[in-house]
Amino acid sequence: MKYLNILDCDIADGEGIRVTLFVSGCSHKCPKCQNPESWDYNNGYDFTEETLNEILQLLNRDYVDGLTLSGGDPLFKNNREEVLNICKTIKEKLPNKNIWLYTGYDYNEIKDLEIINYIDYVVDGKYIDSLRDVTLPFRGSKNQNIIKINHS
Repeated sequence: MKYLNILDCDIADGEGIRVTLFVSGCSHKCPKCQNPESWDYNNGYDFTEETLNEILQLLNRDYVDGLTLSGGDPLFKNNREEVLNICKTIKEKLPNKNIWLYTGYDYNEIKDLEIINYIDYVVDGKYIDSLRDVTLPFRGSKNQNIIKINHS
C-alpha cells in the first residue's frame, strides 16, 4: 500500500486531536475532490512496518484521541488488507484510541467487512460538490454520514 501523508496533530478529520493517514488509491474519483492526487494507487510512499511504528508512536501521546484513515479511500480494494492490519494493530496495542475511517462507499456496502469490527466511526459516501456544506462537522457534502459503530 502507498500513502501520501501523515498528519501528526489533526483537528479537522474527526473529534479531538488525531493522527491522520492519507492513503493512495480511490476508484470513486469524485468531481472536485479535495485530494485528486490520492486517486492513483501508485502515488506516494510505501507503507512499511516502520511507517506503522511511527503511527503507533504518534498515537501513544496522551493528548491524541485516535487515528483517522482518509485518502484516497482506505477501502479501495488494494488497500483493504493493509488498512485492516493497521486497525487490528492499533486496537491491540492502544485499545483506548478510537479510529475514524473516511470512505466513498455507502455504509450498507461495507458494513459486513471485517474491518468494521475495528472502526469506531465511519464517514461514508462520495463527495458530491452540489451538496457541499462547509458548516457540517467532519464532512464535505450533505449526503455523507458520520456513523458511530456499536461494538456491543
